[in-house]
Amino acid sequence: MKHDLRFSVFTLLLLVCSNFGFSQVEGEEEEDYSIYDSYELEDDTPIKRYAKPTILGMSPQKFISVGYDIQMPYKYEFSDVRFPQSNPNSGYDVEEENPNINETGRAKFTGGLRIKTNIPIISKSSFVWQSGINYMETSYDISESLNSPTNPVILPDGTQARTLGRILNEDGLKNLNWTNTFFFPLNETNFLVFQGQMDLSGNYDFENLQSLSTIRYSLAAVYGKRVNDYYRWGIGVARTYRVGNLNYVPVIMYDWTSENRKWGTEILFPARAYVRYNFNPNTILLTGFDLEGQSYRIDDYSVDGNSYEIRRGEVRPKIELQTKISGFIWASIQAGYRWDWSYDADQLDGNGDFFRGFFGDQQFGMVNSLDNPLFFNVSLNFVSP
Repeated sequence: MKHDLRFSVFTLLLLVCSNFGFSQVEGEEEEDYSIYDSYELEDDTPIKRYAKPTILGMSPQKFISVGYDIQMPYKYEFSDVRFPQSNPNSGYDVEEENPNINETGRAKFTGGLRIKTNIPIISKSSFVWQSGINYMETSYDISESLNSPTNPVILPDGTQARTLGRILNEDGLKNLNWTNTFFFPLNETNFLVFQGQMDLSGNYDFENLQSLSTIRYSLAAVYGKRVNDYYRWGIGVARTYRVGNLNYVPVIMYDWTSENRKWGTEILFPARAYVRYNFNPNTILLTGFDLEGQSYRIDDYSVDGNSYEIRRGEVRPKIELQTKISGFIWASIQAGYRWDWSYDADQLDGNGDFFRGFFGDQQFGMVNSLDNPLFFNVSLNFVSP
């Protein structure tokens, strides 16, 4: 007990003395600490700096996006559904320039829900990994013309199947994909970007999901240089389905921001290319285009172990306004023109694919055409800080 009391008194005296010790005594000259400014601690450890994964002024990255896309009404024409067995002497026997039209009508509604995620898994100055699950549905309300279809769809085994218009009306099309992006800075200016994407696309529903063996793979690799905080460029190559068919295309990155941060570009050609105007840090206008596409399996026509797929590709010139609502929540409103690049169909042997590119002469199983309507898209987005 006595020891506790003595220790308490000693501690109190020590604190009082300490307080007086750091207090300035009246009349005492204040020490000039600036005389120590010339002394520096030397650290010979080299500091490696890395290129940042973005530049100033760019639109905020969307970590989570929930949106809805709608196209205005348009006319369509679908050809006969052909299989290699349709004409054993000449394959599909579909005249590409003048196909035999079997279905005509009007799509009064085309659109649906779009959910996109792009979550940072690892975010270090020396390495960034982002991953996201994305879902896009396209529902249709189709009104076929009188006397359409001209002929029923007959499968190779002689059974009758639904027409494509009826399939779209009843099932729609769905795309589920998993995308991973890896950013590797090599030093303060040079960097590499790799992206891998797996897509499951077709007229399936989630109670009867189509086989995972029909997943289509897309890959991209880009070498880039971050010249300064306002400009970076890159070149690369991609294996892509953005025009519907499997294709291999060059990739060009060109991101630039003016010194006053009002104007800029955000280009990753051919996937997208925008000119950007920043009204202020919280409101951005983008104008340019997106290239969208995938290969959609039509289950009704996939027989004998093959996969019959709609090669859907769209070019979308658009204007997009992005504005901050609160905190990290931003809204996006898009309006533009949906230009049909491809809606033709192929039958693929097994679950594999083949390369036609832009100049291949392989025949299509269907040759279809869509008129080009206006489209609108709205979304709410949780964005990067």
